[in-house]
Amino acid sequence: MPPLPSSLLNPRLSFCVKPLLLFTQSSLAPRKFSIPRQLVSGKPRTLSSLASAQSSATDNGSGGGRSGALTPPPVAEEVQRIDVNPPKGTRDFPPEDMRLRNWLFNHFREVSRLFGFEEVDYPVLESEALFIRKAGEEIRDQLYCFEDRGNRRVALRPELTPSLARLVIQKGKSLSLPLKWFAVGQCWRYERMTRGRRREHYQWNMDILGVPEVTAEAELISSIVTFFKRIGITESDVGFKVSSRKVLQEVLSFYSVPENLFGKVCVIIDKIEKIPIDVIKKDLEATGLSNEAIEQLLQVLSIKSLTKLEEIIGGGGEGIADLKKLFSLAEKFGYSQWIQFDASVVRGLAYYTGIVFEGFDRGGKLRAICGGGRYDRLLSTFGGEDIPACGFGFGDAVIVELLKEKGLLPELSLEVDNIVCALDDDLKGVAATVASKLREKGQSVELVLETKPLKWVFKRAARTNAQRLILVGKTEWEKGMVSVKNLSSSEQYEIKLDELE
Repeated sequence: MPPLPSSLLNPRLSFCVKPLLLFTQSSLAPRKFSIPRQLVSGKPRTLSSLASAQSSATDNGSGGGRSGALTPPPVAEEVQRIDVNPPKGTRDFPPEDMRLRNWLFNHFREVSRLFGFEEVDYPVLESEALFIRKAGEEIRDQLYCFEDRGNRRVALRPELTPSLARLVIQKGKSLSLPLKWFAVGQCWRYERMTRGRRREHYQWNMDILGVPEVTAEAELISSIVTFFKRIGITESDVGFKVSSRKVLQEVLSFYSVPENLFGKVCVIIDKIEKIPIDVIKKDLEATGLSNEAIEQLLQVLSIKSLTKLEEIIGGGGEGIADLKKLFSLAEKFGYSQWIQFDASVVRGLAYYTGIVFEGFDRGGKLRAICGGGRYDRLLSTFGGEDIPACGFGFGDAVIVELLKEKGLLPELSLEVDNIVCALDDDLKGVAATVASKLREKGQSVELVLETKPLKWVFKRAARTNAQRLILVGKTEWEKGMVSVKNLSSSEQYEIKLDELE
């Protein structure tokens, strides 16, 4: 009788037996294969016993599965431990840091409200073209940009002002001027990190559109001063350096410097306190400025007195007139002690056209805290109709460093109004009803979800700074009442659920 085909033994056995009949391509000699011991015996075995052994080796009591008799045992996949730190230059916000962030943002929003501004926001992801329209801006090299699946060039926003301009153009004539808008948004810049400088940060922006007068800039600075006062910062801690791009333009035009170089010159000058003066001179030479123009420009930029500036360049220009008006308004607003003239302040962004200002740490330990100015010609850069405009950006990272430096960081702990706990498992539903009624009345409640001893509940109340502890016990609930303990006064009483406030 001819031997039975191996496939009739067991469908899975055929997978293991077939390789035994293979030959190499280079030789007719059969290959040698190691056969599992359970399939080899000194005694002849029936086909049924062979199939049974195969099935046993395969299943291992698991009830079935693909044969593993001639394959190596499964190897446990090695799980690679991930880096638990966030990407370089970014932050996590665990509860304690989130409380600080909310505290800070609430001040941003409250000051904006006090000055009559409306809140707006824009996409974090924008068209790359929105941020590279102005040549010579350092920001172009700091973009987080890529091509999306629709082959569009996009970027994570490095700042908020271009997005503002885009939205204003989109709305067009439907907008009623003047606009007073503010935003608190996340921004991204790939740059060298220092204290208070991150690649991801949040920024508070306030912008006024439709007002050509210097009163707009004066109001913006007043809003920042108001914010500083609210968080305990004084004029001895922080000041504002103020200048005008128009002054720089007057100096450059006197030396016949082409207008198209203005943006590049501003970017270089903006680094004047960050890199050696020899490097500044070389960079200015590379733009095409003559040595005479460079020396005169640096002389003007070293001036810290508006009176002395008038003596050098004359008092007939718009830049001087704007600055005089701003200092006069500062007296009326009541923050003249906070501001000082500094001709070297030009701001690195090319779209500024008039007055520019920076908030700085008088201790000299931190980079600029905030900055802004007038940008009357920004909208035409994107194909819109220009509107007089000014605004500022205020990052969250530097101000937190300053508050740490001054010992002014607030102590912000978790706080709840009530902790509600059932003393018996069958009263957990009642405790849930108590919690729901209090939440409907606007009170915060932490409901103890597990069965916990009273000692644990009191510790939890202390950790969450709870004002009251409400206990649902069997004896009290039989009377339709709950037990209330005021944790600040230690007063304890029973009250009907309907009367609980």
